[in-house]
Amino acid sequence: MSGFSPEWLALREPVDHRSRDPKLAAHVVQHLAANSESRIVDLGCGTGSNLRALAPQLGPRQSWTLVDYDARLLTAARDRLIAWADGTTDCRVGVILHKNDREIAVRFRQADLVRDLDAALGEAADLITASALFDLCSTQFIERFAEAVASRRAAFYSVLTYDGVQTWQPEHPADNAMRQAFIAHQKTDKGFGISAGPDAPASLATAFRTAGYTVEEADTPWRLGPADSSLIADLATGFAGAIEETGRIDAKTIGAWHAITRTAAIVGHTDTLALPPA
Repeated sequence: MSGFSPEWLALREPVDHRSRDPKLAAHVVQHLAANSESRIVDLGCGTGSNLRALAPQLGPRQSWTLVDYDARLLTAARDRLIAWADGTTDCRVGVILHKNDREIAVRFRQADLVRDLDAALGEAADLITASALFDLCSTQFIERFAEAVASRRAAFYSVLTYDGVQTWQPEHPADNAMRQAFIAHQKTDKGFGISAGPDAPASLATAFRTAGYTVEEADTPWRLGPADSSLIADLATGFAGAIEETGRIDAKTIGAWHAITRTAAIVGHTDTLALPPA
């Protein structure tokens, strides 16, 4: 599964970071606090946004493995993380970032989560995390994934999983029909089987509770306003394009909907934290 550009990921990063639930993030920090070095695997890492959001909150020594299918994004992640850090040290398998008195060792792993999940996860991790990934995955993959995480007794922390909420300002009479068509597009195969789409948060919670984990969730919507005009415009274009692919809405209606200049939008997400039994 691929198809996300570094430019799109950069556009959404500030909104992603401000939308995360601080309470769940604090619980992640608390869970890892006793570790002399926290080992973290970030799946579908993109350009490293998840690390940039979470690493400054964690302890002084961290070891991250960034995993993505797209080699281009892994290269972009390395470049962006080096630019983000206060300083860097090259190492044999990756790079060591120095940021705010933290030493963050980062390695980059190209992997196909569907074909070789075990290789993607590696043998040992304290935390397995992801951002904006699991709404693209099937319920069956989510169940298999939860079993693999549980076999490692790792904690799991996923942020910004799409939950189906989507509103726009100004409103349009076709908003609800467009949203339903978009959800239908979400529930197609994105490379992981038929996607759970907005059902993914519930599937994650069920799968990890079945594995004996304690699960916490939080609503983390994007709340977009005039300052986010570029992201709103890009989002509306992608939304309309996805709906056109479904054939559920006629082209005239899509065109009229897309012609409106939006000033605000809400896109619903869920953060999920699952901790293993003591």
